[in-house]
Amino acid sequence: MTGTAESPESTGTLVLAGTPIGDVADAPPRLAEELATADVVAAEDTRRMKRLTQALGVQVGGRVVSYFEGNETARTPELVEALAGGARVLLVTDAGMPSVSDPGYRLVAAAVERDIRVTAVPGPSAVLTALALSGLPVDRFCFEGFLPRKAGERLSRLKEVAEERRTLVYFEAPHRLDDTLAAMAEAFGEDRRAAVCRELTKTYEEVKRGPLKELAEWAAEGVRGEITVVVEGAPEKSADDLTPDELVRRVRVREEAGERRKEAIAAVAADVGLPKREVFDAVVAAKNAARTAP
Repeated sequence: MTGTAESPESTGTLVLAGTPIGDVADAPPRLAEELATADVVAAEDTRRMKRLTQALGVQVGGRVVSYFEGNETARTPELVEALAGGARVLLVTDAGMPSVSDPGYRLVAAAVERDIRVTAVPGPSAVLTALALSGLPVDRFCFEGFLPRKAGERLSRLKEVAEERRTLVYFEAPHRLDDTLAAMAEAFGEDRRAAVCRELTKTYEEVKRGPLKELAEWAAEGVRGEITVVVEGAPEKSADDLTPDELVRRVRVREEAGERRKEAIAAVAADVGLPKREVFDAVVAAKNAARTAP
């Protein structure tokens, strides 16, 4: 059990409020009430928050403070103290749910540590909306957020999940989309299916589906707007596909992603259900063959 200071009965409440990802009509009904009654409203962008309240026809009743990436660390203690004093603090980001690739995680963690109640006003989600529209399997998925900006780090991160069977969901900036899709094609294979979801719920909403290679070529012409990319998971390998060369390839992918060889061999063995010795022997045989090759 965490927290040793205030009891939940004597403290305030942190409310994480989902905001529209495009169409303001998608705002959850409770959002207007929370904006009007909160003691403190912490907003990622106070100007955008003001436009939202005007569109909703609501007057903010409490104090408004900014809470964004640049001041998140410094402002968190101030908000926690307000919560500890009994305040109801509403956290809103520019779009979607706070703390999901947006400011909020630090504040939630600090509030939990102080045993302060945290609740949410659920709202629109670009992750789930894109996933549902993609046409790809939705029974199992994982959210990977934003990829690193540097090309080498980005490719390394993608190779880490090259064998992931679940559908993958990413956020990306429009000016980096073509490079990201090209890197995905390199890491996952050019024929891996994907969907680029652009401007979800907005006037110019578009979902472009196809193999990664084709999507990369399309994006090279230039794309605008808020982007969510959904990628099909790795296909299931049959027993016939698990040749020594395939085992070696999987180990190499993990090594290139930063794993030590021993760890990579163990992970591959666990993934495919083979003894570690069998994977190890395949790696050693490939190494010896490379040495003796002319």
